[in-house]
Amino acid sequence: MKALDDFISVYTQLGKNNLSTLGEVYSEDIFFCDPAHQLSGLEALMTYFDALYENVEEVTFTFSNQIEEGFQAALTWEISVRHPRLHKGQIFSVEGISLLRFNSEGLVCYHRDYFDLGALLYERIPLLGSVITKIKERLAS
Repeated sequence: MKALDDFISVYTQLGKNNLSTLGEVYSEDIFFCDPAHQLSGLEALMTYFDALYENVEEVTFTFSNQIEEGFQAALTWEISVRHPRLHKGQIFSVEGISLLRFNSEGLVCYHRDYFDLGALLYERIPLLGSVITKIKERLAS
């Protein structure tokens, strides 16, 4: 599916200086949902991404698997992030999956991400991260 290839291409090249390319793959009425936010509309999505990318030093998406059926797709991915206030400024990675629906024009009109928000954010915050790690260790034993 060309629309899915375009989506992957935009995300693999996405950075602070080219966030406007999101408008090439999303519809004006996009519904976007992840573990932290639920947004409607391209303008709200662009504002969200502006805030996400404001302080990061590096963000890289690597896509590994994709399943397509009709006007929908599922993608597995890994995001690698470097943020000066998370994980001592070192790069870290988290895996996730995106469910996408495309409209008749080939634009994404529904995007839902599933990933471990704790692994992406909470575990990377000084002090809080060590508490969460200890809780996870206790749950595992």
